[in-house]
Amino acid sequence: MLKSSDDSEKKNLTRKVKDSEISVPIVYGNIAFWLGKKASEYQSHKWTVYVRGAANEDLGVVIKRASFQLHSSFNNPTRIVESPPFELSESGWGEFEIVITLHFHSDVTDKPLHLYHHLKLYPGDESGSLSTKKPVVVESYDEIVFPEPSEGFLSRVKDHPAVNVPRLPAGVTLPPVPMEDVDKRKRGDTNDHPLSQWFANFSEADELLKLAGARQQVQAHIARLRRQLSLMDGQPPQLKSASDL
Repeated sequence: MLKSSDDSEKKNLTRKVKDSEISVPIVYGNIAFWLGKKASEYQSHKWTVYVRGAANEDLGVVIKRASFQLHSSFNNPTRIVESPPFELSESGWGEFEIVITLHFHSDVTDKPLHLYHHLKLYPGDESGSLSTKKPVVVESYDEIVFPEPSEGFLSRVKDHPAVNVPRLPAGVTLPPVPMEDVDKRKRGDTNDHPLSQWFANFSEADELLKLAGARQQVQAHIARLRRQLSLMDGQPPQLKSASDL
């Protein structure tokens, strides 16, 4: 029985690329504004929780939808966002843990990813005063790694700014996929987001500098410990005082 060309193309698209992985840098967190004179006992802040690209790219190329699990005191505490930007805005007075579940497109993976973020409304510094102009911003950087991606997935995202795609292994040729509309690609980015002025700047270079700085601190600490140990090992035996004799 002969297989149709469509069957062959589908098989090629689902074939795994060995010794390869795709990474997607993301930032998740929240921004909270104190309502000032408009604040009430149960409505003191307006806040937004979100997942965005590390450089505000459109994550819709990888993420199909996101769900935000709020505190049970909220009406409809499970909120589903079907398209980018993946964010949710609410108001309240209390801080609590939000579970963010990311669901991916079918050619990416069928396994969801759970992120845990503690909603922050108040400044961390006890001396910090509440302000209606300067919000509280808490963000975390991470990278989602997809080992051995399918050829279809790799081909679809290889030129997308939100995705880090490594050099292909020798002998691997990706199947052609329909070109994505550039305007559609930018539709879900957060470059022009009304809150973007408060977003922290995350980049691979920044992360590498932080890692290099942390490594230098660890190496300096190890060097100090070695010097202390060498001094202890080289110290002459203590002489007893006359009172000890």
